[in-house]
Amino acid sequence: MTATNTPPSGCPMHASAAPAAGQQWHGAQMDFSNDMSYGDYLGLEQILSAQHPLSPNHNEMLFIVQHQTSELWMKLMLHEMHAVRAHLQSDDLAPAFKMLARVARIMDQLVHAWDVLATMTPPEYTAIRPYLGASSGFQSYQYREIEFILGNKNAALLNVHASNTPTFTLLDQALRTPSVYDEAIKLLARNGLPIAAERLNADWTQPTRADDSVKQAWLTVYGDPQRYWALYELAEKLVDLETAFRFWRFRHVSTVERIIGFKTGTGGTAGVSYLRKMLDVVLFPELFALRTEL
Repeated sequence: MTATNTPPSGCPMHASAAPAAGQQWHGAQMDFSNDMSYGDYLGLEQILSAQHPLSPNHNEMLFIVQHQTSELWMKLMLHEMHAVRAHLQSDDLAPAFKMLARVARIMDQLVHAWDVLATMTPPEYTAIRPYLGASSGFQSYQYREIEFILGNKNAALLNVHASNTPTFTLLDQALRTPSVYDEAIKLLARNGLPIAAERLNADWTQPTRADDSVKQAWLTVYGDPQRYWALYELAEKLVDLETAFRFWRFRHVSTVERIIGFKTGTGGTAGVSYLRKMLDVVLFPELFALRTEL
């Protein structure tokens, strides 16, 4: 086999340099011995050795990788959402817009990831299910924190994590901290829009509830976007975010129904029936309710 003059495979964004026009790649010129490697930088040894199928079934690797990569994307979502909240608190909206757009695109990525898991048929899942024990996606503390930071609070769900003190503490703090939407509403008030005092001093451990003063404030923003352009853009970024989240939830429930039907989930969760109820949850109620009046 003869060598070719093609560049090494891998991500071109990560490559240190590319040959100039007419220049050829030569193995002798490539010396990475004194530099951090691609695998070192990404921790690939740890990541790629973290898949441990318990069943003899070929399809379990798909199931593991699907959920591990979803958790990595959720880690990035939380990284962005924490920063969004901080930027809203400091009235620094431009970076928050970019981050909100990124989170929506991450959710798009997760929507399409269900397409891969949907290639698993019911008999293939049935073959691995006994090996999953009581483990369930319902136990994902990152997903729970995403729900909390978006305003879908439920203190009872902390009980799922009662045996893990660090995780329980993290989620308890998330439960008690104003959501991204709460901070957006505070921002409305700082910009002179009248918001009811009880909404500005709400019990942050409770889920977001529709408030007429908030709807009227957003209606004012939508009624004069030139005057309130930054708030108008924030509102649309939030709508984009919730729309992407709804697609993610819908794709989740449809994939689960396709694979297990209406069986109970692992760990005794309600499965599809619970996931369908979640489709009715509205994270930013006023931003959707006002559209009927515009």
